[in-house]
Amino acid sequence: MCGRYILVQKIDKLEKRFNVIANNPSLWRPSYNIGVGQDAPVITSENPELLQVFTFGLTPFWSKKRMYLFNARSEGDRNTENNINYRGSKDIINKPAFRKPIRSKRCLVPADAFIEGTTQNGLDEPYLVFLKDKQRPFAFAGIYDEWVNKENGEIIRGFSIITTTANRLLQKIPHHRSPVILNPNDEKKWLNPKTPLTDITSILHPFPSDKMNAYPIDKAIKNPAINNPELLKPIGKPIYDESNNDINEKLKRSGFGRNQRFF
Repeated sequence: MCGRYILVQKIDKLEKRFNVIANNPSLWRPSYNIGVGQDAPVITSENPELLQVFTFGLTPFWSKKRMYLFNARSEGDRNTENNINYRGSKDIINKPAFRKPIRSKRCLVPADAFIEGTTQNGLDEPYLVFLKDKQRPFAFAGIYDEWVNKENGEIIRGFSIITTTANRLLQKIPHHRSPVILNPNDEKKWLNPKTPLTDITSILHPFPSDKMNAYPIDKAIKNPAINNPELLKPIGKPIYDESNNDINEKLKRSGFGRNQRFF
């Protein structure tokens, strides 16, 4: 599951990439360690022209208490064994917490990369997973909801990232799930409230593994209080051989602004 991800782009690049305007730029904080309960940018189906800041972790509108549903399984309660060959129904459309958001409250969740731990040891063995050829930022398929705290009237806007079966790269980590990364051509379709539900569920498949790579990083990423580019430093070889591109040289050349460490 995707419970940690990275977004360190400058606000103007996010606006240009997704053709949006930040409704409150002062809220934007680049982060090397976005976790559940933290605020992060989203682009919603209700306001597709705006870059807004919501909380990572959805609380259904009908819930009696605050929740943090950070991942939403595309298969819902089906495929509990996480069979990578599963081709059955996308039962997310029937889950009480998600059946309304998947129909009318979809969002893009911009990201530069994400963190996955191994199935057995979790974030004690973390990997940084990214798209090749500097394809960043990209967008996760997300859903959101609004919850009202009846005690004080506060409106909480939270989002979940949709997950699907693991592609070959995630299997090599090994990890049993993969976040749904949208093809840029599908982003407008995802946000369009008129897109048929069958077309929406057909998008919920693993991203091509040959367009991704990953490498191990230090387990310091487990601590949500730590947030610096050193977290992304590789401590081992990438899963897919990149012998023609020395990883340390790529670290020196890549980055955003003054931060010169990133894949």
